[in-house]
Amino acid sequence: MTRPAEDVDEAVFDVVERVPAGRVTTYGDVGRLVGVGPRRVARALSQGGAAVPWFRVVRADGTAAEPVRARQLALLAAEGVPVRGQRVDLDAVRWSG
Repeated sequence: MTRPAEDVDEAVFDVVERVPAGRVTTYGDVGRLVGVGPRRVARALSQGGAAVPWFRVVRADGTAAEPVRARQLALLAAEGVPVRGQRVDLDAVRWSG
């Protein structure tokens, strides 16, 4: 049975809220914990994730999505997340739940 979209969104938000300051996770990591794909995680965050620390979720290669890249990298840097160029150092700060 498929979960309603609202339930998936809430599950995504619950996981993202648990990511500690100064750490990051990936869309795929969140998706594995929730039971959905990374694109579904991205959709939940883009449509309703403003109340959670959405900026702590990055792509699998450590990059931020273009529309929010500058803001996301600035927010992460303010938390002390190491960023090299346009990429977060996932080996140093990845949180997997």
